[in-house]
Amino acid sequence: MRHFLTLKDFTSAELQQLIKRAIELKRMHKAGEIYQPLKNKVLAMIFDKSSTRTRVSFESAMIQFGGGSIFLSPNDTQLGRGEPVEDSARVISSMVDLVMIRTFEHQMVERFAQYSSVPVINALTDDYHPCQLLADMQTYLEHRGSIAGKTVVWVGDGNNM
Repeated sequence: MRHFLTLKDFTSAELQQLIKRAIELKRMHKAGEIYQPLKNKVLAMIFDKSSTRTRVSFESAMIQFGGGSIFLSPNDTQLGRGEPVEDSARVISSMVDLVMIRTFEHQMVERFAQYSSVPVINALTDDYHPCQLLADMQTYLEHRGSIAGKTVVWVGDGNNM
């Protein structure tokens, strides 16, 4: 089992391969090819911070890959009522195949992953936003080519990269 909490969880070569695979999956989707590697799999999406784009992109991906998702706001879980992260991680991960978390404190995602029996994806914390950075790298590669040897300037919310 492998979590995706920061970019440090993968080697540079693995991240490059993920981006190349994402480009291929995008091409397949645009061509109308049906590819359902997550058939009958369920993603729990835990949101402490709302985000239209994050929710729609993860839900759409799960549907397109043959699976389903469950949206969990702070009002929908015991996490929002003070249950220890460890307990919620054990319970939620026992019923789903994958967990995505968008929250404030990165330590919460780390603790959840430690007690989860399924992979955990960090969809944003105050410290890291690895999925967004991969998407940005994919966009750069698609429009500008390899970033190797290039100088790139980020303009925008420093917390969103």
